[in-house]
Amino acid sequence: MPRNPSAPRRLPRLKALLTVATGALALTVLAATPALADTDVSVLAAADIPTVITNLQNWLIGILAALATLFLVLGGIRYVISNGNPGEVEKAKTAFKSAAIGYCLAILAPVVITILKGIVGG
Repeated sequence: MPRNPSAPRRLPRLKALLTVATGALALTVLAATPALADTDVSVLAAADIPTVITNLQNWLIGILAALATLFLVLGGIRYVISNGNPGEVEKAKTAFKSAAIGYCLAILAPVVITILKGIVGG
């Protein structure tokens, strides 16, 4: 069976590559500095309940609007590619209805949060 003439040349290349990789790893380990703990301790917390509720409201509105937009886009895509198929058109209409419900909930979220503020006393 004939031998591959490039096989003997691969071994020195592999040794050189391993030597360079080992050297790079050794330099990385030797040059590393210890990680020191941060002495500036700051707690990322809201100062009071109304701030927490306002932040919750903003997150809730954003998530609801994003999901409603996703359903609106998916419904539009389904409607366009349905090609007149009644089952796919109904699925698209369901997605449109879900998007409308999501937008309504996003609009009503401040009202719900205001009611919660009244109950909590914020």
